[in-house]
Amino acid sequence: MSKILIEGNKRLSGEIRLQGAKNSVLPVLAGTILCGGECEIHNCPNLSDVNTSLKILSHLGCYCTKDGEVVTVNSNGINSFEIPDSLMREMRSSIVFLGAIVARMGKAVISSPGGCELGPRPIDLHLSSLEKLGVIIKEDHGFLYCEAPNGLKGTEIHLSFPSVGATENIILAAALARGTTVIHNAAKEPEVSDLADFLNSAGAKICGCGSDTIEIHGVKSLHGAKHSIIPDRIAAVTYMAASAVTGGDIIIKNAMPSHLMSVLSVFKEAGCNVTADARSIRIKRDGELLRVPTIRTLVYPAFPTDAGPIVIAMLSLAQGTTVFVENIFENRYKYTEELKRLGAKIKTEGKVAVVEGVKKFSAACCECTDLRGGAALVVAALATEGVTEISKIEHILRGYDDITGNINILGGKAWIEH
Repeated sequence: MSKILIEGNKRLSGEIRLQGAKNSVLPVLAGTILCGGECEIHNCPNLSDVNTSLKILSHLGCYCTKDGEVVTVNSNGINSFEIPDSLMREMRSSIVFLGAIVARMGKAVISSPGGCELGPRPIDLHLSSLEKLGVIIKEDHGFLYCEAPNGLKGTEIHLSFPSVGATENIILAAALARGTTVIHNAAKEPEVSDLADFLNSAGAKICGCGSDTIEIHGVKSLHGAKHSIIPDRIAAVTYMAASAVTGGDIIIKNAMPSHLMSVLSVFKEAGCNVTADARSIRIKRDGELLRVPTIRTLVYPAFPTDAGPIVIAMLSLAQGTTVFVENIFENRYKYTEELKRLGAKIKTEGKVAVVEGVKKFSAACCECTDLRGGAALVVAALATEGVTEISKIEHILRGYDDITGNINILGGKAWIEH
């Protein structure tokens, strides 16, 4: 099994270029299914989840190529509506293919998706929304059989929770539906807007993204398009935290600070000097890390749940105690047991984690429990005395493009052993 080894206590400095957003590229790749002709996706990160998406597209009959950060997909040859169970299990986000396949093929067969285990993340919202668009769904032996015998028809959908995945699935399905679909209580995340921007460039008519009401005016067909994926805001948080715990001074290029306002304020409150322009962030820490009294995760534009583990790792080295409240996912604190191996003092109960800052971490062997929990271990390992060994890194590779390489560019010492 592969593992990441990190030699800590090295101050990070210098510049890195931020990768494209994992949570944006996956729905965009699903969206290529809807397009007649060739789609060219730029700023595409090299992730195992991206590779899984390309395997799914190829299995469906699409022609895919990857050249560095450019992925090309031509869906003219699509000839299947079924995703094998083995591919569905490789990533949780595979459910986002459902709306696109049904819209293009009139039917779809999938199994329950895999991915990180963060407690219940029901797909009920996805399914009930697609049913309102005209999809008949039957479940049998763990498989979902979906069919739209009369085609998809626009409607009004009121989401009980502003789910990003459900919002994206509705957009993908409704783009080729007859009539207009209106999503109320829609997710406002930048990744949703990025998907809409891509589809609009291919001829879709989607407006209102970034607000809680999105309108999709169905069109008969979409054409090929070129699109560049937005920067990954959670990867940006990860490198910011890496700088903070090492007393570093780094510049993150190709970032979008406007997507990170709630997080930047937390870093400033923690004693970091943060400056930003339209496309870059500089973070420097001269003094001690300070506690942030209370942090609560909520839907965008509030503090993001995916940033929680990373910031908790950072604040485990701050002066004083931070209270962290997780309002999005149940069972998100599994990774804290691994941080404790390095010396963190964290008590959890239900939604709440009480983080008591310590003066230093010590190297140990630990393992990833999920993607962002793995990133938290990487951040913590950078501040340890000695060499920390992190196993089960397949979680990290799902969301980070060459994280060890970026650490080394900044003056750290990290490597992967197979």
